[in-house]
Amino acid sequence: MPDALPTPPATRPPAHDQAFILQKVQPALLGLMDGSVSTLAPIFATAGLTGNPMDAFWVGFAASVGAGISMGLAEALSDDGLVSGRGKPFARGVITGAATILGGMLHTLPFLIPDLQTALTLAYVVVIVELLIIALIRWRYMHSPLRQTIVQVIVGGAVVFGVGVWLGKLGAGG
Repeated sequence: MPDALPTPPATRPPAHDQAFILQKVQPALLGLMDGSVSTLAPIFATAGLTGNPMDAFWVGFAASVGAGISMGLAEALSDDGLVSGRGKPFARGVITGAATILGGMLHTLPFLIPDLQTALTLAYVVVIVELLIIALIRWRYMHSPLRQTIVQVIVGGAVVFGVGVWLGKLGAGG
C-alpha cells in the first residue's frame, strides 16, 4: 500500500536548509520525542496507582519541567556548535528544553479533568496525535520513510506507555 503522503526528495537539502534542520528542527524533534515518551510511564503509572487525575497531572507537570531542564542543559552543553555546525548552544538548549516541556505537557493536560476515565481516554488520543506529529516531522525534515517512521515512533511510545500502565497496576496491587 503506498504512503498517503509523497516521499520527500532524498537529496541533501541546500546549506541554509541544512543549518535550519541542524540548529532548529533537530533540537525541537529531540525535545518533542523525549518529552512525549519519557513522561508517559510516570503519568500513567501514577494514574493507575492513585486513581486520582490531579496526582497524574502534578507528576506529569514535574516530569515535563524536570525533563525540559535536563534536556535543555544536555543539548546546550553537548558542544559549542563550531565543529558540528549545530549552531549556538544556548539557542539549541532553549529549543530542546521548551520542546521537551511541550511534548510532556500535551498529554498531561487532560488530567486536569476530574473524571479519571475521561482524562485517560483524552490522554490516549493526545499521545497518538503527538506520536504521529513526531513521525510527520521526521518524514518531512529527516526524509525518513513515512510508514517506517510511524511504526518506529508508535512502537517506541507503546512500549513506554505499556510499562507505565503495567507499573501503575503492579503498584496498585493489580
